[in-house]
Amino acid sequence: MSEIIKKYASTHGNESKIRTVAFLVLVLTVVYLFTQWISVPAFLFVDFILRGFNWGKYSPLGFAADGIVDLLKFEVKPIFLAPKKFAAKIGALFTASLVILQLFGLDTLIVGSILAIFAALESLAGFCAGCHVYNFLITIKLIRPK
Repeated sequence: MSEIIKKYASTHGNESKIRTVAFLVLVLTVVYLFTQWISVPAFLFVDFILRGFNWGKYSPLGFAADGIVDLLKFEVKPIFLAPKKFAAKIGALFTASLVILQLFGLDTLIVGSILAIFAALESLAGFCAGCHVYNFLITIKLIRPK
């Protein structure tokens, strides 16, 4: 593989897969909100960490999304990954918050609902709130683009 193709492959992903992963996050978050099974946000935390810190190839939700995308023959739509990785890191913060809140016996409805809303926006409308935060932070020079 040429260096250009390797660089492109490492910096770009498939929007259809990403939106499918977001839909799985939405479903799991709704399951959590109704059941309060702490294993759900713990699982999501690990998955967000994998996707946010360059270990996305090990993501269970990524594996599941690959299968769904292939099965349903979704179109491959290349998309820049850096904002999505940033958004995954924010997802890790939300899911860690859910685990911590539950361990301390505090209400998780607001944090869980926000996570569900953001996952729904990404999966159903293609709107990535974390990506907009990423771009804003670059604009005000708080972070550098990767």
